[in-house]
Amino acid sequence: MARALDLVGDRWSLLIIRDAMDGARSFTDFQHRTGVARNILTDRLRRLVDHGILGRETAISGRRQIYVLTEAGRDLFTVIVAMRQWGERNTFADGEAHSALVDRNGHSLAQLRPTNLHGDRVDVNSTTVRRNT
Repeated sequence: MARALDLVGDRWSLLIIRDAMDGARSFTDFQHRTGVARNILTDRLRRLVDHGILGRETAISGRRQIYVLTEAGRDLFTVIVAMRQWGERNTFADGEAHSALVDRNGHSLAQLRPTNLHGDRVDVNSTTVRRNT
């Protein structure tokens, strides 16, 4: 987990990844959506590209670079969904308005719940970390 947090664990990187999943592509898109300072955004985008989370492509116009999620970036979808769901449950007052992630048909997503390979739900009390040597 420490290695993953080194790559994507800071606030701005997670917000950039979230916004890339929500359709942001250009530097300006990310800056408007996150409100992050230009120098910090430049650094985070560079790091996410260097670590293979985002890729850079030339826009159709041919005049600017855009950022796209790589396979590794798309693999973070479950992490982003889990963070959104946790935030929706734990950071808003009852009745407070907030955005919600829905599928293409407008349906809410099921709450993510870890299961073992047999489909049984697991939680912090029924799991342990096995160290491979």
